[in-house]
This record gives sequence, C-alpha cells and structure tokens, in this order.
Amino acid sequence: MVLTLSILTLNIWGIPFISKDKDIRVHAISDHFANSDYDIISLQEVWSEYDYNKIRNRVAERFPFSHYFYSGVVGSGLCIFSKHQILSAFFHHWAVNGYVHKIQHGDWFGGKGVGMCKIKVQDQIINFYISHLHAEYSKKCDDYMTHRIIQAFDTAQFLETTRGECSLQILAGDLNTEPQDLAYRVLLSTAGMKDAYEQKRSSFFATHEYKNNTYTPKEVVNGKDGIRIDYVLYRSGSDYDCEVEEYNLPLLDMIPEHNISYSDHEAVHTRISFRKKEKRSSRELDRTALTDNIKNLKECITTCKNSLKALESHRRSYSMMAIGLVVILINILEISPAYGFKTIYFIVKFLIVGMTIFFAFMASLWNVMEKHGILSGKLAMEIALKRDEAVLNESS
Repeated sequence: MVLTLSILTLNIWGIPFISKDKDIRVHAISDHFANSDYDIISLQEVWSEYDYNKIRNRVAERFPFSHYFYSGVVGSGLCIFSKHQILSAFFHHWAVNGYVHKIQHGDWFGGKGVGMCKIKVQDQIINFYISHLHAEYSKKCDDYMTHRIIQAFDTAQFLETTRGECSLQILAGDLNTEPQDLAYRVLLSTAGMKDAYEQKRSSFFATHEYKNNTYTPKEVVNGKDGIRIDYVLYRSGSDYDCEVEEYNLPLLDMIPEHNISYSDHEAVHTRISFRKKEKRSSRELDRTALTDNIKNLKECITTCKNSLKALESHRRSYSMMAIGLVVILINILEISPAYGFKTIYFIVKFLIVGMTIFFAFMASLWNVMEKHGILSGKLAMEIALKRDEAVLNESS
C-alpha cells in the first residue's frame, strides 16, 4: 500500500515588535492552514508563545496534534502541526549557537537545535525533524560559518543516530545555507538525505529574498531572483521505496486585501509517497557519495582548526584589553574630580568596569565554552572521517 504525505515548511518571521505586519500575517497563515490539506506543517521563527497558541487554536480541527520545542531564553521558535498522532518528541540543543553579546542577531537567545517528533501514519512510523540553522547575516564577513557547519554536521549525526527502524525520515526547515555551501553539503552527505527540490525541480525556486516578496529590500534584489535556503529533505527506510510527487511554493500570492507577503520567506510544499518494498534489498556501497562525504568532512575539519586558532588570538586580545582597562581603572581611582564633574567621573568608572568585566568574560568563560563546542564537533567529524576512510579502503 502506498502512503502519501503532504508537507509544508515556513519561516513565519514572527519576531515580536520587530517583524513587520506580524499579527496580520500570523492570522492569514493560520487561515491558510485551517483550510489546507497538508499532513504535517513545520514552522520556524514562532518566537511568541501567544502566536503559537493562536495558530494552534485556529487549526486544531484539521491538525489535532502539535508540539512546540521550548529552549533557550526566548524559545527555539520551532513547532510542528500534524494530522497524524505524535508519539514522542525530543529536542537536541547545539553546542555552538552564536554569541551572547551580539544581541542584534539574537540566535544564541533562541537556544537553537534540532527537534524530532515520531509520528504514526496509519501503521508506519515517521521520524519528522525540524531545524533552523544560524543565520549568515553577511556573506563578506561570515562570523558564524564554523557554527553553522558544526550545527549541520551535528544535525546529520542526530538524524543518523535516531534513524532506527522508521519508514521515512523528513527534515523540514530554514537551514540558512545555500546548496553550494559546505553546511548543506555535509548535512546531506553525512546523513544520506535527499533534497526534495532536486528530485522534482522544473525551475529555480527562491525561498528567501525573492524578488516579488514585499519584504525583500530593493537593493537586495539587484537583478537576482533570490536564494534557496528553506528545504524539505528526506530519506526512506531500508525496506521502503520513496518518491517525490510534487514540489512547489504555495504562498507566492499576496495576502488578500492587504497586498503583503505571508512572510519574508516563501513556504515550501512537497508531496512524498512511500511504500514497503516487495523484497528486502541491501543498500549497495555508493563510493562516489562516500568520497564526497570524506571531502566535505576534511573541509569541515580544516574550518574548525582555523576557528580554534582564531579563538586563541581572540583570547589574547580580550585578555590584553581587560588588563589595559584594569590599569586605567587603578590610575583614575586616585583622581578627585572637580565640583560638577563627579557625575561624569562616576559614569566613566562605571563604563570602564563594565567593559573590563565583558572583556574578561570573553577571554575566559565564553572562550572556553566556544572552544569546547568547536572541539566537540571537530572530534566527531574526525571519527566519522576515519570510519568512512576505513569503509572506502575495505571496499577497494
């Protein structure tokens, strides 16, 4: 018997007080879901619990099962709605997740990671995953490339470890990485996942910075259609055949009566069918895929090594700045400000003390935390590399 799943993923851009027209868009998104025929919906950037409950209440009749993945300071922003019963849920938090002091980016406060729900579709078990990798923010100076690579590899390891005897694995979310990027390549090659778009594409689909999206700045378009960073990835169980029947972007039109887009991202929809094989067959070794994964892992390890060297340089710089400020602070303590300058003197001392604490924190606790996070990812990559090289050598 053939089973079919209709899956949608969308980054709703739901940052309270910042995202434009959020309430209008959340209401329109909820209405669309309530009148849809999707089986499973994966949402990212649902940063407000109020918005999650609003969507859940609106779609409860059509999607009786749902789960929000709580994490970090403001929540992971990840949630799943399903027509089918959710049997269990688990959230895996990443070791490296941006920087606490870069408040304008905020990824660290979200406590990002990968969420997993076991979903029962008739008599089959589906492992459904949702994730939202760290944003790039700047192509010219990508401070988060190593973090994103480790997050992608960690997610791939999580997919591999939790595969079990499920009929189908699906990862749907905003991965903040383009198909040519290392994070995307290592995620697919390490976990053996396939990109639904690659199986059913007829033309290029931009899921972010789309030229016709009302929230895409004109200077970003510059003759480009946009970029593809939102995905539905899948892998069938060893006893199952799987096929992508449909792939499209269902919310390209504007919200009726408002003339605005549903989000600054485009929703991705795919329909996947799977069925049990008549005869059990063993997977043959794909030497090309194995070789590609070895190459990707080596590139990842090199990136981690470079980041560890940079971390040591940052530690020395922060330490020197902290020591320098301590020296300045000691010297100005003996100063007796003239009348009328006491307030300014107090503010200067307060700022110097604050900066000293910040630089000392970055040189010690934060440096060690980030170092250990990168080392954890690097060592896991080296284990995977040795394993794949051994398999490749044995098959020669």
